[in-house]
Amino acid sequence: MPQRLGGTFTFPGTDLTVHRLGYGAMQLAGPHVFGPPKDRDAALDVLREAVSLGIDHIDTSDYYGPHVTNEILHEALHPYPRGLVIVTKVGAYRDEEGAWLPDMSQAGLTKAVEDNLGRLGLRAMDIVNLRLMEKDGDLEGPLRTLVRLKEQGLIRHIGISNVSPAQVRAARQIAPIVCVQNEYNIANRGDDALIDELAEAGIAYVPFFPLGGFSPLQSETLDAVARDLEAPPRSVAIAWLLQRAPNVLLIPGTSSVDHLRENVRAAELTLPPDALERLDGIAAQRG
Repeated sequence: MPQRLGGTFTFPGTDLTVHRLGYGAMQLAGPHVFGPPKDRDAALDVLREAVSLGIDHIDTSDYYGPHVTNEILHEALHPYPRGLVIVTKVGAYRDEEGAWLPDMSQAGLTKAVEDNLGRLGLRAMDIVNLRLMEKDGDLEGPLRTLVRLKEQGLIRHIGISNVSPAQVRAARQIAPIVCVQNEYNIANRGDDALIDELAEAGIAYVPFFPLGGFSPLQSETLDAVARDLEAPPRSVAIAWLLQRAPNVLLIPGTSSVDHLRENVRAAELTLPPDALERLDGIAAQRG
């Protein structure tokens, strides 16, 4: 029998257990993740449907909009259902034109955490990801700021995002890391070795852009496998990620209730060995 929503995962050293298929809220903001959505009621409906389907892991950030996504989350779901884990990220802000500007200062990170808490209506964030806007940027100083905020009770647990394997190892020497969030999908597999390393340590790996993000996945092989399985290509891509490793948690985003339900159904799709073999060749085909 298929596992509901991909089964469950417990973040290491925590009491937080979530279904492996979650939801990423980025697409609830306007175009280019800036400004309000075209249809606010539809955005509210997506969030409420996600929770009704059993999704209990929502990824957000106060710089989506900015502020828009968190305000919609609060309106749709507060007071939050018991067991709902809300994860945010800090490390940047948006200017009036919508540009993404890094801010890893102690004051900037502190304000970002406080802004997330205020707009979400929370006393402490379950998990805060430190998002490096530049992959070779300074990690230690900003991470120690989050450690101090954790000591103050504003953060329960810490993750990191857009980082190299060496930075992951360095971060783990500074603080317990419960999750790593990097770009990864069926066509972009640079983190294969890192996923396996984290799986051995029981640390969650959460791919951003699991379906390609702003440039949706395009692959003749993916389309062919999907036709053979009589499933949508995006569902096959989600199923492949869930079968990739037990520590992979997914947060595909959508502003459509129909796509949300399709993503949930994808978690019940088991790919046979021949399909996995064909899909594993996609990244090599791209060079």
